[in-house]
Amino acid sequence: MSTDKNSKGLDDIVVTSSELTLIDGSSGTLSYCGYDISTLTSNCSFEEVIFLLWHGSLPSINELNNFKAKINQNRHIPPQLISLIQQSPKESSTMDLLRTCVSYLSSFDSDLLDTSSDSKMNTSLKLLAKIPTILCYSERIRHNQELIEPNPDLDIAANFLYMLKGKLPDDSFTRIFDKCLIIHADHGLNASTFAARVTASTLSDVYSAITSAIGTLKGPLHGGANEAVMAMLNEIKKPENAQNYILDKLKKKDRIMGFGHRVYKTIDPRAVILCNMSKQLQSDYGGVLYDISMEIENIMDREKNLKPNVDFYAASVYTMLNIPSHLFTPIFAVSRISGWCAQILEQYVDNRLIRPRANYIGYKSRTFIPLKDR
Repeated sequence: MSTDKNSKGLDDIVVTSSELTLIDGSSGTLSYCGYDISTLTSNCSFEEVIFLLWHGSLPSINELNNFKAKINQNRHIPPQLISLIQQSPKESSTMDLLRTCVSYLSSFDSDLLDTSSDSKMNTSLKLLAKIPTILCYSERIRHNQELIEPNPDLDIAANFLYMLKGKLPDDSFTRIFDKCLIIHADHGLNASTFAARVTASTLSDVYSAITSAIGTLKGPLHGGANEAVMAMLNEIKKPENAQNYILDKLKKKDRIMGFGHRVYKTIDPRAVILCNMSKQLQSDYGGVLYDISMEIENIMDREKNLKPNVDFYAASVYTMLNIPSHLFTPIFAVSRISGWCAQILEQYVDNRLIRPRANYIGYKSRTFIPLKDR
């Protein structure tokens, strides 16, 4: 690779090879291990997609059942970790707490120093299983609610909604949330995934790599855009208010969150799926969030030729699933832990320390002046 090109933000710089996720920005397509994202959301469970990302093939019935059993066996978290959550300030960021909890979990892993592939896979499975529990416990503790034990009869999506709300979710809610988890599972070398692979490339442990990823996801230029979208929808309130609101924002050169993407030059395929979910939820349960969102999409297309990205319709979908907006980004981690771990495991297999260079633009040579003469 040439070192002559100075690409701020590493735009279009290829730093590794991967068999996991293919993004075609020009055609607006996304696939995991050769399967189009729309095919996976229409036909697979989140657990099947995790298995695909971690093993390179879709599971058989027996493989899937065994995989689910291992997830169920690892959902509980140590009482010391529950105590840590209870002692944390209730006004603290959920992402801050999640980052701390993942790092703290490493203290309870007797296999932490085992560098074998099997051990790293087991650590990945533990984190996949425990992160939903951490988030649900933190949310219920925040609201002084009784903690709900994981339900071994439920898959990841249904169990999360059950532990969060304290009642079994509707099947329609579960299926839509399951699709959301599939959609967010992986997306190439985005900022948090790159951070995880950089950490893994030093041969640090999986917990450290995931802690790096969570810290990166917290940044408002990566995670958090869907929260801003929901705040905008709440301000607009009605579809008929959308035009004046958006045009006023554009006149002030304010950024409209949820539009445009660094990679996709056309529509984000994940946004298409989420748009259909939003439409379905409004049709089934009422409200106007989908209508407002469609008005905004049409205005942005007409005025700026910009298409919605994954964050735009995720906001209305999560809200209609009765998920509070401050959990939007943490839920992203519930899904993306699957992709982070897949990327980390791939990094370990064919590792080289990731060490890019900077284009120096400072002074070339300066005359030193002693302290007494300055």
